[in-house]
Amino acid sequence: MLLVMWLPLKIPIEWAVSIFYGATDAARNLASILTYIVLYAEFIVLVKLWGRFVYREPLFRAYGLRQPRQSLRNFLQGLAIGLGSLLLMFALQGILGWVKWQVPANTFPRILLEGGLMAIAVGFVEELLFRGWLLNELDREYSPRVSLAVTSLIYALLHGIRPQLFALVILGSILVWAKRATRGRLGLSIGFHAGIVWGYYLVNVGQLVTVTNRVPAWVTGIDLNPLAGVVGVLALSAIALGMRSAALRENRSH
Repeated sequence: MLLVMWLPLKIPIEWAVSIFYGATDAARNLASILTYIVLYAEFIVLVKLWGRFVYREPLFRAYGLRQPRQSLRNFLQGLAIGLGSLLLMFALQGILGWVKWQVPANTFPRILLEGGLMAIAVGFVEELLFRGWLLNELDREYSPRVSLAVTSLIYALLHGIRPQLFALVILGSILVWAKRATRGRLGLSIGFHAGIVWGYYLVNVGQLVTVTNRVPAWVTGIDLNPLAGVVGVLALSAIALGMRSAALRENRSH
């Protein structure tokens, strides 16, 4: 249903952007942003209809969008953990001499702001989709272990077969455990997801670091993507163990 609703709008939007802005990278980025805004708007409409006519319950609450104060607190905690852990990874690599930090450009404040807004938007829509809708549907039919594994694998595969595929599976698991550790709220998952995206945006678009080539790219991260390297996988694995422990403690307490 979503695809049928989306394609008739996606194609005209891309055509209109190409007519007015040409075939530049900026135009393609604008077209992608506009089409994905339409996609997620339609997704939200369908979820409301799905909850009303299929399950007869307010699905957004079931997905974890509830208890605003606690969710905001969880979001800020997740944002600090995600952003802090990614920057710490690069800081440690800087100490080891694997990367070199650069002086931020004059445009860095703008990059900081737009990166933060973009990261929060990505974190919200992807968590509502994967740890909200998809995880909820799987939890209704399967065990928590199966739903966690399937959700994490689908999340990783939909980002493409890339060097960071294994890291994305770990990240998907972290985000599921983050939800379970906070009694089903999505705030911590959204915050952590946004923090990782924001940090990656600052490092790459802001050109904060350059590699020294003292170690292979698969150690530091291919194309400066921390999830496509051994350091990133080890860091995510440590976070995953901590988040899993928190989820298990929450489960035992209830």
